[in-house]
Amino acid sequence: MEIRDELRSFVYESIMYGQNKTFLADDSSFLKSGVIDSTGMLELVNYIEDRFGFKVTDEEIVEANLGSINNLVRFIAKKTGRPDGDQTRPPDTSAGTWLT
Repeated sequence: MEIRDELRSFVYESIMYGQNKTFLADDSSFLKSGVIDSTGMLELVNYIEDRFGFKVTDEEIVEANLGSINNLVRFIAKKTGRPDGDQTRPPDTSAGTWLT
C-alpha cells in the first residue's frame, strides 16, 4: 500500500469514522473542511510517530506539515529521507544522511 493510501485510510477510519470519503481531496485542508479537531490531530501525530518511527515536535504541528494528505506525504518524506516516505525502501542518501 502506498503511503498516500495508508494515510488516507487512517484519516477515514480513525478520524472521520467512516464518514463520506468522496469530499476529501488529497489537497483539502483537514481543519478548513472540518475533518479534524485538536483530538484528531493528536491521534494523527501519534499514528505518524508510531508508524514511521520519528517524533513530531510541537513546532512541526502546523498546517504546512499536517494539514492535508499531500502535506503529510511531503512531511513524512522529509523526516524519513525517502521521496515517498516509504519505510520499506532504502533511504535516499543523495541529499545527506537519513533522518530518523
